[in-house]
Amino acid sequence: MAAGLRTLPWPVWLIFVLCLLPELVLSGTDLGLWGQTRDRTLAIDYFGFWAGLLHGWTPNYSVQPYAMFLSYGFLHAGLVHFGLNMATLFSLGPPVERVAGGWRFLACYLILLVAGGLGFALVPAALAAPMIGASGALFGLAGMILAWDYQIRARRRIPILPVLRSVAMLVVLNGLLWLAMGGRLAWQTHLGGFVGGWLLALWVRPR
Repeated sequence: MAAGLRTLPWPVWLIFVLCLLPELVLSGTDLGLWGQTRDRTLAIDYFGFWAGLLHGWTPNYSVQPYAMFLSYGFLHAGLVHFGLNMATLFSLGPPVERVAGGWRFLACYLILLVAGGLGFALVPAALAAPMIGASGALFGLAGMILAWDYQIRARRRIPILPVLRSVAMLVVLNGLLWLAMGGRLAWQTHLGGFVGGWLLALWVRPR
């Protein structure tokens, strides 16, 4: 495992650190080590994704309705949420980076965050609840990998059933998580990220 971590590409490490730093600070406040216990709530108020800001809500600062399309992806609800997302990043990030290259991978990741935010914003029922976490972009990386697999199979006239099966598994996974979390899963973000990733794969093509 340690050897695998050492070989992770630098953009994956950069995203990890940008997610780690706020989580360390906020976990410390949760435990009462520094700051105030409401600091996580304040961070979400200022940097989480609030769809209501696109429907007439008053922002905390002037650029919040625009900045939140990126900032939400670097906040998490706790160490478990953070750990699950980072493990997924370590799994999906390297194969995408190998195809896209470092800087283009970073650009794709930011675009996928925006796509996830758009997916969340397009569902009116989400107005009253915030959304945070990297999972929108991570589903986008999955979308890119599956889209590349589809393209290669279609070119070589190989059956595409494995791709369709993987997509179906993602749908089932979202459904199970939605039920387990009592409907608090931001599946709209996952959908937006996945669709954005599939479309990005048409631009960033594998060899």
